[in-house]
Amino acid sequence: MRKIVAVIGDAYIEENSLKYQMAYEIGKTLVDNGYRVQSGGLNGVMKAAFAGAKSSKEYKDGDTIAIIPSFDRSQVNEFADIVIPTGLDILRNAMVANADAVVVIGGGAGTLSEMAMAWSLGKLIVSFKNVDGWSKKLADSKLDDRIRYDNIDSDKVFGVDNAQDAINIINSKISLYNKAHKGIVYIK
Repeated sequence: MRKIVAVIGDAYIEENSLKYQMAYEIGKTLVDNGYRVQSGGLNGVMKAAFAGAKSSKEYKDGDTIAIIPSFDRSQVNEFADIVIPTGLDILRNAMVANADAVVVIGGGAGTLSEMAMAWSLGKLIVSFKNVDGWSKKLADSKLDDRIRYDNIDSDKVFGVDNAQDAINIINSKISLYNKAHKGIVYIK
């Protein structure tokens, strides 16, 4: 089964911006490398990543998965193949973050919540540090002091500057980040 990588970040960006370029390139690179691309399915980074995914010569129908906040399927961007209308508004962020890995480009408060959820769910997080927003602020850091994996010494949000560096990290580390979240466990 092909793995799914979520691409998250700013909902509003200019088409000629660095964020758009980075999102487009990572979407294409992910599909080039056999991954499916998941996002919140709206505009900005989400739309650019899907457009990039569809530009790949390796693209297949079903490679772009949109987990949208409303029940209104018409709110999705035109590059989405599979549309999952949740009706959960921002609470759907946990569903977006629950991919095999998460790539972050910029982002505001919504992106920050997705990053925190991805961290709590034990996901591999790759974060662009050459654009403003939470991806830059949290690149190369740990979100808290928990030990998420005993076998990963350098567990952190992995900072990158381009799609090639991102895919290198994803390809080399995605198999290490393999826990499924089974709920919160309280230890007394």
